[in-house]
Amino acid sequence: MVKLIHTLADHGDDVNCCAFSFSLLATCSLDKTIRLYSLHDFTELPHSPLKFHTYAVHCCCFSPSGRILASCSTDGTTVLWNTENGQMLAVMEQPSGSPVRVCQFSPDSRCLTSGAADGTLVLWNAQSYKLYRCGSVKDGSLVACAFSPNGSFFVTGSSCGDLTVWDDKMRCLHSEKAHDLGITCCDFSSQPVSDGEQGLQFFRLASCGQDCQVKIWIVSFTHILGFELKYKSTLSGHCAPVLACAFSHDGQMLVSGSVDKSVIVYDTNTENILHTLTQHTRYVTTCAFAPNTLLLATGSMDKTVNIWQFDLETLCQARSTEDQLKQFTEDWSEEDVSTWLCAQDLKDLVGIFKMNNIDGKELLSLTKESLADDLKIDGYSYEKEAIENWISKKKRTSPMTNLVLPSAVLTPNRTLKMAINRWLETHQK
Repeated sequence: MVKLIHTLADHGDDVNCCAFSFSLLATCSLDKTIRLYSLHDFTELPHSPLKFHTYAVHCCCFSPSGRILASCSTDGTTVLWNTENGQMLAVMEQPSGSPVRVCQFSPDSRCLTSGAADGTLVLWNAQSYKLYRCGSVKDGSLVACAFSPNGSFFVTGSSCGDLTVWDDKMRCLHSEKAHDLGITCCDFSSQPVSDGEQGLQFFRLASCGQDCQVKIWIVSFTHILGFELKYKSTLSGHCAPVLACAFSHDGQMLVSGSVDKSVIVYDTNTENILHTLTQHTRYVTTCAFAPNTLLLATGSMDKTVNIWQFDLETLCQARSTEDQLKQFTEDWSEEDVSTWLCAQDLKDLVGIFKMNNIDGKELLSLTKESLADDLKIDGYSYEKEAIENWISKKKRTSPMTNLVLPSAVLTPNRTLKMAINRWLETHQK
């Protein structure tokens, strides 16, 4: 169960953003203010509200330590605040003077990004308050930003619907159309999906947009192998534009808020809906999970912030999903496995799985070690020992098509290995 335990109604206009530290909740609003609350009893701190901005405050975020709060505004500034006393530490002006729509700290607190309505992006040194790097997207306003958990890259989202990936030197690594009508928010799960071969890490990224969709992506990046962004799935539930999304700290849940006035909590393992919350009376503009407690904050154009508390049963329900799926999957037939592959947009692997007679039990028995020797030579996958034995007998035709092989060079089938590795990470201990 999830229970509404408190409603904050101090803002005089739309609530645009809310953010948690380990001990505080920050909210910001169209009313030009930022407010700070204690998580102990949700009382407002003596030095709140924080006032400096001359126009609407669009976004606020804590540094990882929680000692500094950043806020950004239509007035073209990003401001850093001392959360202990409310003192203003720095005012950083967007070079173009454009309204700043989003700001985000890096995981190591050294950098802060600010994205503006004219598409400009600034990477600030959060210690010296100096501008470090500048960039821009081709079209649209920058409205979303999220750092990868390891801090090696970050993703921005634009009002034109593009997800753009940048490394820590502000070099553009990748750009992809993600939502046709514009992106509104994006967030990384702090928990890696896999720590695969050659030190490759995979992360879940959620994005949402004006197309009423929440999408899940699998992201990987190393300086040696480069960057990959792969679409995984679309979560259903909302019937209007989705304005906010956020992962829980343990990565087991994902929450989204929408113009349809609802908040939906998903189990990230099954992608099923755990809860639908309908307390707000206007658009839900922001949502955030607390890092160390079972709390969720949701903000709305109804000028309120609702605080929700999850019980341990909900948390255990999400965490036990892997065991439930494992028991169920064991009974799958080969056809069930093929259906699952198609549902995961892996239709090109159906033939390979059928050729190897992989049913549910076989799927569960697959390990990273057993995948290490999956190779391909003619577009089909074979076990290394089998295909090498075939070639050693001086056979120069394909075992599958009987056509002459243009080359005897074997290459690892990384697509198959990565697909199963991702599945294993969420379905097998």
